[in-house]
Amino acid sequence: MNHPAAPTTTPPATGRRWSGAVLGLALLTTGLVAGLFFAFSCAVMPGLARVDDRTFVETMQEINVAILNPVFYTAFMGSLALCAVAAVQQRRLGRRHVLRWVLAALVLHALLFLVTSAISVPLNEELADAGAAPRDPGAVRERFETPWVAWNVVRSVLSAGALVCLGAAVQRHGRAGAGTGEPHAAVSRAVHRASVR
Repeated sequence: MNHPAAPTTTPPATGRRWSGAVLGLALLTTGLVAGLFFAFSCAVMPGLARVDDRTFVETMQEINVAILNPVFYTAFMGSLALCAVAAVQQRRLGRRHVLRWVLAALVLHALLFLVTSAISVPLNEELADAGAAPRDPGAVRERFETPWVAWNVVRSVLSAGALVCLGAAVQRHGRAGAGTGEPHAAVSRAVHRASVR
């Protein structure tokens, strides 16, 4: 006598695992970005505030060149992209309690990208255009330092907010997985045993 095959929960389980991995990577990259901006706000810029004008201009020019590397781009752009992917996954899984936190993080990331591209990058470019040895480094510093520092604080707050939101999303995702994974498998096994009998 042929018995019906036991129902499988592999596709949903696989989807949950992938969505959890994406959320974890989004949390990691966002944490790296938030840590970078926080370090500038609480250590790098206060330290540079103590140096003379020419040293400040030259150091910031070198920093702005050095930071344009694959590691930074991967974390900065990857965090935004991963949030978008996570939002799509959570929507498909129907987890609105997770999705709302992911969407909040996505909005904060979008604002972070906007501030960076519309304000911070143009300031960096203006600093670079001043050249390696500007005639009046004090004037160059005055146009750059105050707005850049202020908007970097904004970027720190936005990235930290995105990190908190993703942390909440990961926590709720874990609770949902604990509440839906193993019990479903147990129900499937019980149905299979009943059909065999």
